[in-house]
Amino acid sequence: MVVTVTAWAQTVAARKGLGYWFAGDELGGAMGGRAICAAGATFAALCLGAMAETVDEWPSRPVRIVAPFAPGGSADTLGRIVAQHLSERLKQNFFVENRGGAGGLIGAAQVAAADPDGYTFVISGIASHVIAPATNANAGFDPIKSFTHIAYLGGPPIVVIVHPALGVSSLAELIAKAKASREARAYVSPGTGTLGNLVAEYWGRRAGIAMEHVPYKGAAQAITDLVAGHVKVGAMTWTTALGQIRAKTVIPIAVSSAKRLPDFPDVPTLKELGYDDLIATTWFSFSGPADMPEDIVAKLNREIISAMDSREVREKLAQEAMETEKMSPQEFTRFVQAEIDRWGPIARQVVKP
Repeated sequence: MVVTVTAWAQTVAARKGLGYWFAGDELGGAMGGRAICAAGATFAALCLGAMAETVDEWPSRPVRIVAPFAPGGSADTLGRIVAQHLSERLKQNFFVENRGGAGGLIGAAQVAAADPDGYTFVISGIASHVIAPATNANAGFDPIKSFTHIAYLGGPPIVVIVHPALGVSSLAELIAKAKASREARAYVSPGTGTLGNLVAEYWGRRAGIAMEHVPYKGAAQAITDLVAGHVKVGAMTWTTALGQIRAKTVIPIAVSSAKRLPDFPDVPTLKELGYDDLIATTWFSFSGPADMPEDIVAKLNREIISAMDSREVREKLAQEAMETEKMSPQEFTRFVQAEIDRWGPIARQVVKP
């Protein structure tokens, strides 16, 4: 345990610019060895609380979970689900704090700069850790190196929806009409650089159509104007569109999930319509600052997977077509990198400076 915590302390010291107190070669000989031990013991003593908490006592005080978006959205909802479960299981208060702005960059940057002591986390996701950093040169953090990625939570797919007045009921019909009519090329999304924006541009280019984006500052106004018929095509999360889909004020013609949704088996996936690589989810996840102790990370990963796998949570997520998946911290970090490689170039093409 001392070796593990000393290594962790050394990493933190380097990250914080404190230097390596354990590089005994510079001190020389037996005296150097004693100095190494003394320096190591001193720094280990300073980290004693962290050492004890890495196994049994963590968390010994309230834990902050930053949701880098406004209250009421998927990030906030998933954050509160996780916070409730962790509070109950770990017998300490985990609380959600909303820090919205700049596509999630503001809240994410705060967590990237926090101490990696297990008391500050972020509901990370494709918006804050893939799209926004790819399109903002001043993001303030590296989406991989600045974080410890802990667990995948899930999220809703994108749905392509049309107003009934457009007179189409399939993606093939929409493509045919879009090639002949500007009305069918214009589409709404919750905003420039959102996954709905990227998905629509992606399939539009694949279909040989120059789609015309009508961006909004949020999903609520976008869906409202689509229902009113001001614009007749939309690309947004299934969660956003679900109420209007059920009310039949809009028609879903394709969804970006890996499989058809059980409650809507007549809506085909983009994959089966010929866009084999267009499986896309507005996913959210749980991350902390870089260099967190491995035992805390492993403990959180186990607990979060347990929460997301519970019957109550699975039923709640299924109502909004939120898909989840079990991943280790290592698997999830590789997933984030793969999403950066996949969507980063597209985001940079779509979102112009």
